[in-house]
Amino acid sequence: MIDTHAHIYSDDFADDREAMLERAWQAGIEQIWMPNCDSETIPAMMQMAKAYPRQCLPMIGLHPCYVKADFEKELQVMEDWLSREKFMAIGEIGMDLHWDKTYREQQEEAFLHQCQLAVRNNLWIDIHSRNAFWETVALIEKFGDARLTGIFHCFTGTLEEAQKAIELGFKLGIGGVATFKNGGLDKVIPHVDLEHLVLETDCPYLVPVPYRGKRNEVAYTSLVATRVADLQQRRVEEVIATTTTTARAMLGPDWQ
Repeated sequence: MIDTHAHIYSDDFADDREAMLERAWQAGIEQIWMPNCDSETIPAMMQMAKAYPRQCLPMIGLHPCYVKADFEKELQVMEDWLSREKFMAIGEIGMDLHWDKTYREQQEEAFLHQCQLAVRNNLWIDIHSRNAFWETVALIEKFGDARLTGIFHCFTGTLEEAQKAIELGFKLGIGGVATFKNGGLDKVIPHVDLEHLVLETDCPYLVPVPYRGKRNEVAYTSLVATRVADLQQRRVEEVIATTTTTARAMLGPDWQ
């Protein structure tokens, strides 16, 4: 399995990071993809990337919740890192209108700028979209470059939204929300072709059933795979094989 979105550099794992990783390897995880948040998270993420160069792969980007008045300085930091290190994707980037809409205009500008970085560097984007799916879609369509592709991370939308994301050339990142009783994905996943899905945990957040209320970790990717298998009435081995193949196909030549 590949966990396509995990913040394993988080301080939440400070006390048992190595043990957490060992549990992940034992559970059958072959790679962990690490999204960045802002300039402050880069050093810890890169430390993991250097320690596990074939297993823990870094992205670079400015998370929309970290977009403030000085976002242009943050974007320059991202570009500086991108000029001297290898990254698998631009992420996580996007729009978040759940908590605070103060910097909505800046979020939009930051997103479009990072889409340009992705296309310029032949990378895909990892999208964070919370309470902002159609706003994010509008920006993608405004950007208007068919080379732009990637993953809608933590997809929790409707079937209509799933179909739109797929139409735009994006995969759907499915995580712990799929296991929630009222998560809504039980009405979506059965109607989406398996080849459009990839697995993720978003750990330490969004822990799946039956561990809700505790810290999420990479090993729980298997619980997501099992839930997808149940919803699609497939063998879990088929879900793991197909989603892993889909994820591997997104890896550029530097990561093959």
